[in-house]
Amino acid sequence: MKILIFGKGYIANKFKIFFGEEAEISNVRIEDFSKVKAELEVKKPDVVLNCAGKTGKPNVDWCEDHKMETLFGNVTAPLILARACEELGLYMVHIGSGCVYEGDKGGEGYSEEDAPNFDGSYYSRTKAWSEHMLKDFNVLQLRLRMPFDSIPSERNFITKIVKYNKVISVPNSISVLEDFLKAAKVLIEKRATGVYNVTNPGTITHQEILDLYIELVDPTYHYELFSIEEMEKITKAKRSNCGLSVKKLEAEGIHLRPVAEAVRESLIEYQKNME
Repeated sequence: MKILIFGKGYIANKFKIFFGEEAEISNVRIEDFSKVKAELEVKKPDVVLNCAGKTGKPNVDWCEDHKMETLFGNVTAPLILARACEELGLYMVHIGSGCVYEGDKGGEGYSEEDAPNFDGSYYSRTKAWSEHMLKDFNVLQLRLRMPFDSIPSERNFITKIVKYNKVISVPNSISVLEDFLKAAKVLIEKRATGVYNVTNPGTITHQEILDLYIELVDPTYHYELFSIEEMEKITKAKRSNCGLSVKKLEAEGIHLRPVAEAVRESLIEYQKNME
């Protein structure tokens, strides 16, 4: 299987490492349709994987001040790539986001069929728009949330939240990348299409994650809790806090580790990788 990856960020490189020699990261930016199509014609991949997009640095507040760049990266570019794949009959996989909901649907978790109900950030709005548009094509869309693994990195969710002195404590679905990548591989091999929530079953709060961080990684670490209302006074964009259902993923025979177990095991390895 030959996989051509678009994007050179955190997730793109994780896929490259995971798939090894089967995968190649393209040097072509998704800007000009003719160049993108020419790249696909030359490389002739079995799978076109779009990991490109704008998430904002250091966080989604960046997107509020860079709306045109965010719109192009998260909406226009995926459609350019989808058009090229459609014309060439190629299988496309798109990394989407589960940050399009608020709440957990009474504990049930939002399914792939539920309409997005969170528009508090420009980032989330663009991810919802692109997901809706790509549904008209034979594209596999993998919803990712708050990704991290056992390797410290500035884009790793764990590395990011420990830099904050104050955090909110709301249940969230998250994606432990070791599990996300394995699930993606199974779906790709099945040539699945449509939208899938690819998060570890259950929800976990920032407080629970940081308490595990203190227990397993750094006992000297300290943090404080504050409310969503207090947080929104110092951020430009609101934050999505939600629980997702993974029933559709499990119906494919894909069962990820429960979130608390996966986080604990990842943090044990995270600590080793800090040494």
